Amino acid sequence: MENFNQNNIKYLEAAKRVKRLKGFYIHAVVYVLVNLFIVAQNVKSGASLSNMDNYWTAIFWGVGLLGHGISVFLPNMIMGKDWEERKIRELMDKNK
Repeated sequence: MENFNQNNIKYLEAAKRVKRLKGFYIHAVVYVLVNLFIVAQNVKSGASLSNMDNYWTAIFWGVGLLGHGISVFLPNMIMGKDWEERKIRELMDKNK
Protein backbone atom coordinates (compact mmCIF):
# COMPACT_ATOMS: atom_id res chain seq x y z
CA MET A 1 0.00 0.00 0.00
CA GLU A 2 2.86 2.36 0.79
CA ASN A 3 4.31 1.83 -2.69
CA PHE A 4 0.95 2.89 -4.17
CA ASN A 5 0.97 6.07 -2.07
CA GLN A 6 4.58 6.78 -3.04
CA ASN A 7 3.72 6.34 -6.73
CA ASN A 8 0.65 8.53 -6.29
CA ILE A 9 2.73 11.26 -4.65
CA LYS A 10 5.35 11.05 -7.43
CA TYR A 11 2.59 11.31 -10.03
CA LEU A 12 1.07 14.38 -8.36
CA GLU A 13 4.49 16.03 -8.12
CA ALA A 14 5.15 15.32 -11.81
CA ALA A 15 1.71 16.66 -12.75
CA LYS A 16 2.40 19.84 -10.76
CA ARG A 17 5.75 20.28 -12.50
CA VAL A 18 4.20 19.76 -15.93
CA LYS A 19 1.54 22.36 -15.11
CA ARG A 20 4.24 24.88 -14.14
CA LEU A 21 6.23 24.13 -17.31
CA LYS A 22 3.11 24.50 -19.45
CA GLY A 23 2.36 27.84 -17.80
CA PHE A 24 5.85 29.08 -18.57
CA TYR A 25 5.72 27.90 -22.19
CA ILE A 26 2.34 29.59 -22.73
CA HIS A 27 3.72 32.78 -21.14
CA ALA A 28 6.76 32.67 -23.46
CA VAL A 29 4.67 32.11 -26.60
CA VAL A 30 2.29 34.96 -25.72
CA TYR A 31 5.31 37.19 -25.01
CA VAL A 32 6.81 36.49 -28.42
CA LEU A 33 3.52 36.88 -30.31
CA VAL A 34 2.49 40.12 -28.60
CA ASN A 35 5.93 41.68 -29.01
CA LEU A 36 6.12 40.65 -32.67
CA PHE A 37 2.72 42.31 -33.14
CA ILE A 38 3.94 45.49 -31.43
CA VAL A 39 7.08 45.64 -33.58
CA ALA A 40 5.05 44.95 -36.73
CA GLN A 41 2.65 47.78 -35.85
CA ASN A 42 5.57 50.13 -35.26
CA VAL A 43 7.13 49.20 -38.60
CA LYS A 44 3.76 49.57 -40.31
CA SER A 45 3.29 53.04 -38.83
CA GLY A 46 6.74 54.07 -40.01
CA ALA A 47 8.37 54.22 -36.59
CA SER A 48 12.11 53.68 -36.50
CA LEU A 49 13.22 50.31 -35.17
CA SER A 50 16.15 52.02 -33.43
CA ASN A 51 13.76 54.04 -31.22
CA MET A 52 13.92 52.57 -27.68
CA ASP A 53 10.31 53.58 -27.00
CA ASN A 54 9.29 50.65 -29.20
CA TYR A 55 10.90 48.13 -26.86
CA TRP A 56 9.90 49.06 -23.30
CA THR A 57 7.05 46.55 -23.25
CA ALA A 58 9.37 43.78 -24.41
CA ILE A 59 12.06 44.77 -21.90
CA PHE A 60 9.87 44.96 -18.80
CA TRP A 61 7.75 41.97 -19.77
CA GLY A 62 10.97 40.11 -20.58
CA VAL A 63 12.18 40.73 -17.03
CA GLY A 64 8.91 39.25 -15.77
CA LEU A 65 9.27 36.29 -18.11
CA LEU A 66 12.83 35.77 -16.88
CA GLY A 67 11.53 35.74 -13.29
CA HIS A 68 8.87 33.22 -14.28
CA GLY A 69 11.51 31.03 -15.93
CA ILE A 70 13.76 31.20 -12.88
CA SER A 71 10.88 30.16 -10.63
CA VAL A 72 10.16 27.17 -12.87
CA PHE A 73 13.65 25.94 -13.75
CA LEU A 74 16.10 27.17 -11.11
CA PRO A 75 14.75 25.66 -7.86
CA ASN A 76 15.63 22.14 -9.03
CA MET A 77 19.09 23.24 -10.09
CA ILE A 78 19.90 24.94 -6.79
CA MET A 79 18.05 22.88 -4.21
CA GLY A 80 18.00 19.55 -5.98
CA LYS A 81 15.09 17.38 -6.99
CA ASP A 82 14.28 16.03 -3.54
CA TRP A 83 14.70 19.25 -1.57
CA GLU A 84 10.96 19.77 -1.08
CA GLU A 85 10.45 16.21 0.10
CA ARG A 86 13.40 16.41 2.52
CA LYS A 87 12.18 19.75 3.89
CA ILE A 88 8.65 18.41 4.40
CA ARG A 89 10.00 15.38 6.28
CA GLU A 90 12.25 17.63 8.37
CA LEU A 91 9.34 19.88 9.34
CA MET A 92 7.06 16.92 10.04
CA ASP A 93 9.73 15.32 12.29
CA LYS A 94 10.21 18.65 14.05
CA ASN A 95 6.47 18.89 14.83
CA LYS A 96 6.23 15.36 16.29
